[in-house]
Amino acid sequence: MTAIEFENISKQYRLGLVSTKTLAHDITRFWQTRILRHEDPYLKIGEANDRSTKGNSDYVWALRDINFKVEQGDVVGIIGKNGAGKSTLLKLLSQVTGPTTGTIRARGRIGSLLEVGTGFHQEMTGRENIYLNGAILGMTRQEISRKLDEIVDFSGCERYIDTPVKRYSSGMMVRLGFAVAAHLDPEILVVDEVLAVGDAEFQKKAIGKMQDVSKGEGRTVLFVSHVLSSVRTLCNQGIVLDKGTIFFKGLAEEAIDTYLNMDKVSFCDENHYDVRIYNKNLKINKVSINEGDTNVLTLCDKKSVTITIEGKTAIPLNLALEIHIYCEDGSQVGTYSPAEWEGRQYLNVLGDFTIKETVELPETLCNGAYYMNANIIQLYVENLATITNLVKFTVTDFSSSITGAMFNNKYFGNIMLH
Repeated sequence: MTAIEFENISKQYRLGLVSTKTLAHDITRFWQTRILRHEDPYLKIGEANDRSTKGNSDYVWALRDINFKVEQGDVVGIIGKNGAGKSTLLKLLSQVTGPTTGTIRARGRIGSLLEVGTGFHQEMTGRENIYLNGAILGMTRQEISRKLDEIVDFSGCERYIDTPVKRYSSGMMVRLGFAVAAHLDPEILVVDEVLAVGDAEFQKKAIGKMQDVSKGEGRTVLFVSHVLSSVRTLCNQGIVLDKGTIFFKGLAEEAIDTYLNMDKVSFCDENHYDVRIYNKNLKINKVSINEGDTNVLTLCDKKSVTITIEGKTAIPLNLALEIHIYCEDGSQVGTYSPAEWEGRQYLNVLGDFTIKETVELPETLCNGAYYMNANIIQLYVENLATITNLVKFTVTDFSSSITGAMFNNKYFGNIMLH
């Protein structure tokens, strides 16, 4: 059974203004549509929603000709670049704003987690805000009282539940807001970037709750996130938006692959590592390993690899390096994420830049062969570039040497960047 249907949905905004309405435009619309019985003239103008370029029109289409259906029980991941129209799509479904054209049909109560914690009163306690926020979301007082203990337990904020929320951290606010909204028991759950704020424990709990809602209770979930691992774990269907239009719709895994390969620019180095750039504002000029020209190494007694990446950005970016280590059969045996270390991000980079990091290899390596891939990421937002086969090395005697050769592995261990 179809739970949600978007039919010819478009949303137009006028740049620089709170609304599109002016007296002159209203008179023109009235004359054309009511007197002459013509189509609204402002629907014929406007440009695609490309945030990175200067437009020639005061009107922009945040969404244009959106058509898709969601079946009951489906978990649909909506992904795309910033400004692609993802949040606008969810706001239309949640009736925060209305479409310029088209019709949306939804069966059942909709629970929206668009800006979790919105409506919290800073001077009120967590307990009081649960009742306030629950009422805003459409829950009755009896329903909130019945679920209060469950909401508090899920939030993990029991110790501070009778403390004014002005003393809460941003993470605690998100936890409490999500806990209230997640227990609304809607037929359709709409989630926008909630997991980007919480810690690893909260993200795991939130994903588990959404899985229970969709799989265990047969409810429908629309999930927007730039955290692709969460989309891969949670969703069975995917939609990729680009400049306000649907670029792809299908299985979640295929949607993720499509998104990662949009606007892809790639080149292969003579040493057989492959650089793929996904953002046109980033350029990579040179990659070197241990300040040398080869990425197949004989390290002898050295237990570290120094990676240097030189490039250029056209706009300010917050850059960081993410390292993944694989064995011969392609299974991942180690990873290092920027979220796990402090002071190693390259913030507000504009123009020429150099990223230089040293991977310290542990002494507990088994005999075998390994290779490293790296991602250059826009911090907490998106993957900007991928370098595959960045470093190739083989452990022949983990007590004395690491040499470049062919591959075979069992275990890698912990990785540390300094």
